[in-house]
Amino acid sequence: MAKEKYDFSTEENRNVYRHTSSHILAQAIKHIWPEAKLAIGPAIADGFYYDIDLEYKITDQDLLKIQKEMKKIMQANLPLERFELPREEAIKFMEEKEEPYKVELIQDLPEDAVISFYKQGDFTDLCAGPHVASTGVVKAVKLTSIAGAYWRGDSSRKMLQRIYGTSFPSQQELDEYLAKLEEAKKRDHRKIGKEMDLFMIADEGPGFPFFLPNGMIVRNELESFWKQEHYNRGYQEIRTPLILNEQLWRTSGHWDHYKDNMYFTKIDDEDYAIKPMNCPGSILAYKRRLWSYRDLPLRYAELGQCHRHELSGALHGLMRVRTFVQDDAHIFMLPEQTKEEVTKVIQLYDDMYKLFGLPYHIELSTRPEDSMGTKEEWDAAETALKEAIESIGVPYVINEGDGAFYGPKLDFHLEDSLGRTWQCGTIQLDMQMPQRFDISYVGSDGEKHRPLMIHRACFGSVERFIGILIENFAGKFPLWLAPVQVKLATVTEGNVEFAQKVADKCREAGLRVETDFRNEKIGYKIREARNARNNYICVIGDQEVADETLTVRSIKEGELGTMKVDEFVAKLVEEVATKQM
Repeated sequence: MAKEKYDFSTEENRNVYRHTSSHILAQAIKHIWPEAKLAIGPAIADGFYYDIDLEYKITDQDLLKIQKEMKKIMQANLPLERFELPREEAIKFMEEKEEPYKVELIQDLPEDAVISFYKQGDFTDLCAGPHVASTGVVKAVKLTSIAGAYWRGDSSRKMLQRIYGTSFPSQQELDEYLAKLEEAKKRDHRKIGKEMDLFMIADEGPGFPFFLPNGMIVRNELESFWKQEHYNRGYQEIRTPLILNEQLWRTSGHWDHYKDNMYFTKIDDEDYAIKPMNCPGSILAYKRRLWSYRDLPLRYAELGQCHRHELSGALHGLMRVRTFVQDDAHIFMLPEQTKEEVTKVIQLYDDMYKLFGLPYHIELSTRPEDSMGTKEEWDAAETALKEAIESIGVPYVINEGDGAFYGPKLDFHLEDSLGRTWQCGTIQLDMQMPQRFDISYVGSDGEKHRPLMIHRACFGSVERFIGILIENFAGKFPLWLAPVQVKLATVTEGNVEFAQKVADKCREAGLRVETDFRNEKIGYKIREARNARNNYICVIGDQEVADETLTVRSIKEGELGTMKVDEFVAKLVEEVATKQM
């Protein structure tokens, strides 16, 4: 076996390692099913996959057989040897191996291209590389699932079998990762959302979530917090229409750059679109009057309902939906205000994410291929974002070519309690839409000038952020967000009168309280309350009634013992007021 310790610390090295793992997977498949046709096998976040065309339907049990064969290949420590062929020879080479998908990939390359392959033992694959030195460098693998995937993502092409897996330089690291996966399953927001009765998605509306009473409490508390934070920072709240006409979306550029993700309707024989984004409506709100340079910056905040056409296979609980509320804001400003405004938005995000205990990193996404505007305009916008973020000393990385079609952006990737990252916040600097909508302000010279515009969202979408919070807290929300803050459970019928007085006192203090007066054993009541993730469970029996106390259990701290009612209520009121986590 190869003895060198592989450096797994960088994303590039992890991708090389896992791409080699996908070649080992493909070789194992060809050993077991020589008739299998290979498609593609890239590295992906946290793992790899390989798409194959095989008449035999692979089962979960087969994954163990494939994995066993992969380990044999790893133990053989086969060197990975690169060689190149001219395009026509490469096509002939893959035709002789009866690999039609590889032939198609080569045929799509330029005629003068030199094609590279990698050989390991009796197996050769079309590949640009790079790879690790030998199969023995790969130490620990696990095949995780099987799915279907259309060839080249085209639903008109053949459905292939996709085998997913992951790999690590040691069994211990793999075991730790698999343990995280198991924990993630327990925290799945769809599972917890059902257990806590927070939301549902009906067959009648795939991708269109229903928020239930408990979920609306979480949502309303989150939105109230959002509104107050924005009011404190000089934002004004607006609400723009859900449907606007085709001409607006042509002017904004969405018609040309985003049409495939939009829904449309007709009104009075005129074409309209259901908004996928809030920005054009916000611009119309700005354009209603002529502003002075003294009025800027103008900060419009909007919790705006958006609709985007997502493929059914991409839908995932609250994380990927077809309608969501974007916690949007648009800032219209003087060019010289750019650095200060971007800095203020970063500080707002920092304060809000820290409240939820979510660390983050920032990526600067630059000009994509499908963009509006000149290179000079994009260079100026990217430089402005760089200067703003560098002025406050926050580290960032460059994400080449992933900007919005109208401008570069800063993306905020949050890390949850399992170490997973989620792209939520964004700050986009736009020099295009102010031009396309011909908006202006009167400068100190009495002439009209063009403002710059920031698009920004902190949560990204309220639905998705709630999904992230559910999984981050495993449904055990901080008290200020919790649907049920206090559950009062009586031991006998004779305890109900006192329990009702306690419930009234809790409600008077603004606490959300539920009572359980059923004729059930107290152990059963406590188990139900714990499964429902009620923050404080208070048992009331004869002794508590006699002493006018509560026996309290906290979802975070465990058993708190006996507390006086007023002491208990004051503790919770303080916890809510200070938004303790």
